[in-house]
Amino acid sequence: MLFLYCVLVGGCVVLLLGGRIEQRRHFANLDRIPNRIMINGIRGKSSITRLCAGALRGGGLVTVAKTTGTAARFIHPDASEEPVYRKFGIANVIEQVGIVRRASAYRPDALVIECMAVMPDLQEISQDKLIRSNIGVLCNVREDHLTEMGPTLDDVARSLSRTMPAGGVCVTAERERLPLLRQEAARRECELVVVEPESVTDEEMAGFSWITFKENVAIALAVAELLGVNRSSALAGMWAAPPDPGVLEVKRYAVAGKLLRVANVFAANDPQSTLMNVRQLLTSGGIERPLHLVINCRPDRVERNGQMGALVADLKPERVVLIGAPTRSAKVTIPQKWHDTIVDLGGARDATELVDEIVRGIEEQASLVAVGNIHGQGELLLAQLATLPAATPDAAPVPTVRPVPTADQEEAPLTPTAVAREHVRPTPRPVEQVGPVPTRDRPVTRKPSAWEEIRPLSAVEHDPRDDQRPRQAPRADQLGRPIPTVGRELRDRPWPTPYPRSRPQLEPVTRPLPRIRPRREP
Repeated sequence: MLFLYCVLVGGCVVLLLGGRIEQRRHFANLDRIPNRIMINGIRGKSSITRLCAGALRGGGLVTVAKTTGTAARFIHPDASEEPVYRKFGIANVIEQVGIVRRASAYRPDALVIECMAVMPDLQEISQDKLIRSNIGVLCNVREDHLTEMGPTLDDVARSLSRTMPAGGVCVTAERERLPLLRQEAARRECELVVVEPESVTDEEMAGFSWITFKENVAIALAVAELLGVNRSSALAGMWAAPPDPGVLEVKRYAVAGKLLRVANVFAANDPQSTLMNVRQLLTSGGIERPLHLVINCRPDRVERNGQMGALVADLKPERVVLIGAPTRSAKVTIPQKWHDTIVDLGGARDATELVDEIVRGIEEQASLVAVGNIHGQGELLLAQLATLPAATPDAAPVPTVRPVPTADQEEAPLTPTAVAREHVRPTPRPVEQVGPVPTRDRPVTRKPSAWEEIRPLSAVEHDPRDDQRPRQAPRADQLGRPIPTVGRELRDRPWPTPYPRSRPQLEPVTRPLPRIRPRREP
């Protein structure tokens, strides 16, 4: 028993020392980054992260960024990006330690990182232990994650305020909960900077090739000003910044002679942000009426489904399409006035069926607005819509002309997906004959196996066509040192296309079999 107790105490001591060493190394990596900006809020964090990083790059600062929204991305100083690897696909705040380690290797001037914590305690740990930012951003306070941070909006504001840097600066565009944010900032001796969205002109917003909001641009300009970047350079950097995968966008499709504008508003999955996004699209001309509203329902977001259904009275669509499950959670909150316009496509339906039913209810042209949460049937719907032929900017709806069936033909319904599939079918063309034709003397064989690749080059028949092909560049490790290529000569040599030469005839290896003695009977 004493031995087990000593093992337990020794293991705890080892874990404590290992954690202490890891913490010291993490703090050393943080010290290599002079400016650390953490973006927090309810809606628009990923877009603001990219805007801030672009503004700082426009000012000549070496900037590394990381988003956590629709698709987590690690953004390098040259604006190139790569997905963030997550073990088992599960998000965990501890991944910020690895992000800081990778970012510190660049010796950057600034790190712009999106807060990925939802629980109030984890938000405080993200600020005090993981990032230790000196500039914070609290973009807005909306009705979302009320179970973790609520139940009221004041509780949500207090939870988000835990990421305010003590003795630093916090930038916000929130107006309704501004007095509460000022109190929280005073408790932490943090300077609160409130931005004015109207300070961003329409001419400056016209420089973006994707849809964003003045509040987000004003926040990025304030952050750039705090780090000494002038307005013109910051705007140029933001205009050149790549958009987030979940950014608000409108795509135009031409199917069955109809013009369909599809607005993906799934990223704004709280009612206030959704309503603001749709109104901006209507004001800017991105979408036009008639408006068809698609609400994607999820069984783990029953309250959210009801909130989206309640937006019907404000948006006043011509038709409401319910997908996912349970659709009743959204239907009960829709006013009785619009119940005749509801099309219930709930349950696990095929994506082709969803698109066919949605497009069938459109006369000549319409705007399809998808709201709710993207996961589930929403992903299937967007993937199927992406297969439809894109409409040209000056496309106009064309009346659908259907062939008159003859007496011996049965008339079948013309589905939109069938029309789209016929439209994108490629034109057949003759195949050019390249290379020698395989014969009995020159058969088409497989690629040599691994043990055959280590044979010397002299064992393979030389092909003069290989001398005219460019050789592959030698591979190197992260430090630029060449990797030994012993045993890889054949694998690195490109095979002739389209028919590789036959592999060499190898002599069989013969060796005597072991002698087996008969078993003696006892």
